[in-house]
Amino acid sequence: MHEFNYRGDTLCCENVPLPDIIKEHPTPFYLYSHKTLVDHFNKIKAAFKELNPLICFSMKSNSNLNVCKALVAEGAGLDIVSGGELYKALKAGCPADRLVYASVGKTESEIEYAIRKNIFAFNVESVPELIMIDSVARRLARQPRVALRLNPDVKADTHDYITTGTKEKKFGIDFKTAEDIFDNTNKYSNVSIKGIHAHIGSQITNTEPFAVAIRKILDFIEKSNIVIEWLNIGGGFGIDYGVEKARTAEDFAAKIIPLLSDKKFKLVLEPGRFIAGAAGILVCKVLYVKATRSGKKFAIVDAGMNDLIRPSLYNAHHEILSVVKLRSKPEKYDIVGPICESGDFLALDREFPGIVAGGYLAVMSAGAYGFVMSSNYNSRPRSSELMVINGGVNVVRAAETYRDLIRGEKILKEFK
Repeated sequence: MHEFNYRGDTLCCENVPLPDIIKEHPTPFYLYSHKTLVDHFNKIKAAFKELNPLICFSMKSNSNLNVCKALVAEGAGLDIVSGGELYKALKAGCPADRLVYASVGKTESEIEYAIRKNIFAFNVESVPELIMIDSVARRLARQPRVALRLNPDVKADTHDYITTGTKEKKFGIDFKTAEDIFDNTNKYSNVSIKGIHAHIGSQITNTEPFAVAIRKILDFIEKSNIVIEWLNIGGGFGIDYGVEKARTAEDFAAKIIPLLSDKKFKLVLEPGRFIAGAAGILVCKVLYVKATRSGKKFAIVDAGMNDLIRPSLYNAHHEILSVVKLRSKPEKYDIVGPICESGDFLALDREFPGIVAGGYLAVMSAGAYGFVMSSNYNSRPRSSELMVINGGVNVVRAAETYRDLIRGEKILKEFK
């Protein structure tokens, strides 16, 4: 559930009418519901209460400082994948001992940064990376905590680009290599290898793949006689974008808890989309309605693939609602943006009551992998991010200006 609902014919965020927000804030903009964000975190917390897990919100899904700070205030840790995310996580006030660091390509400087900040653990993706962490730790006279990311070779029913747990993908370590590492921990004496990590993909709406992966990992632990302090099963819990039947936090917990309830190690979770996805929308204005001689209709809006790339990149479906309900006969439209690419669309062949220029649309469930994947393509400034908290509308990131587009650039003297 979320806090974007109609009151009469007007779409509201936590009972604040969107037309009132639009009057003060030019489109396009992202709008987050603080209540939805916190409610979804607490649903996972309650569902897995029996195991008392460390729940690390996946910053790659939404790294806005206020989004992260709101969750940290509720007791969340953060799952980071870059030095930049580590920097932002600390700025958001996350205690270092609630930070887990994934990524297949950590640089030496990023590793040093994380070791110096004494994060909870690295999720190690390869032997060369483990050697690098061990080397940096030796130089710093530290012994950071490490979990080996296993690749359980489990196929999840999701888009191939966000499937991460099969042997064809770049992520994780195979079981045999992991066993060799555990058998030869003396070779890596500057790290403490005390955890196992697995993440099989994103937007997974079926609970069974998680159970399959966990069973394979537990079998590996038992057969290899490994003692660990924590098991990190990643994230990937899917949400309803309007076409899927999503599972609840209780559904995922009911499948996972029985497998782990008698284990002595701690559980770590890394949900992102499940917490932030439904907590945000992208609001845009209809600039033109174009009809071709063939009868095809386009609603051209002021948000494009540079603002929300998921439909173009994954052919992802987002429900789109009119900010003010329209009552005319439904017609089919392509909802497209201003970018000079045929792949610039937010929806194709979607039925709407007659869309008119000057109206406003809300792209739903855009709180995860929305703004974080936006760009300046076509030299378009990135949009603002707003958050409704306790009835107030707050700017949590100002819209970029044209001047921002050239920050860091300078014209060489040869061209002056």
